[in-house]
Amino acid sequence: MNKRSALLLGLCIGLAVLVVLFFRTSGREKIVTTAAGPSTAEAVQNAPDKPTKTVSLFFLREGDGRLVAEERPIATDASLVHEAEEVLAELIKGPSGELVATVPAETKLGRLFLTKDGTAYVDFSRDLVDNHPSGTEAEISTVYAVVNSLTYNFKSIKRVFILVEGEERETLNGHLELDRPFLPDYSLIAKR
Repeated sequence: MNKRSALLLGLCIGLAVLVVLFFRTSGREKIVTTAAGPSTAEAVQNAPDKPTKTVSLFFLREGDGRLVAEERPIATDASLVHEAEEVLAELIKGPSGELVATVPAETKLGRLFLTKDGTAYVDFSRDLVDNHPSGTEAEISTVYAVVNSLTYNFKSIKRVFILVEGEERETLNGHLELDRPFLPDYSLIAKR
């Protein structure tokens, strides 16, 4: 066996060990989930006496490529996961003003899981990939609109891992690697 074959075999064995360790240790974390309910707009309209809170959603400003906050009410709930899902549902609806949507409107939110260490696993439909505009800047805007909208509004969410159809992806659309959870990057937000 030559050196190259031995190295390749060693890398394959190492990767297999890491995969096994990942899946064996991931079961130790408590994951919080919630069943899907009505959208925020429906909840706010159907229950005007229900308390609401204002959240900041981040959309793209076309001229300079910066993220800009747009405030929007959501119904408050006893569940952090449900409120986080409502933030993402509002983000998918897009901006109400002159800002540019960062997530394709056809995208559907699957589930959101939150671990004890503050990692949110956000599962989107394939529409996130299939209807996404091409380019590095577009991918950065999408990823950080999601990450910053969650971490900015919920201090217990520290990082966000983006999944598509329940699976990890190498990239969103060929540019930004999605193989890790993302920390917030508030430097991408425009100063007013």
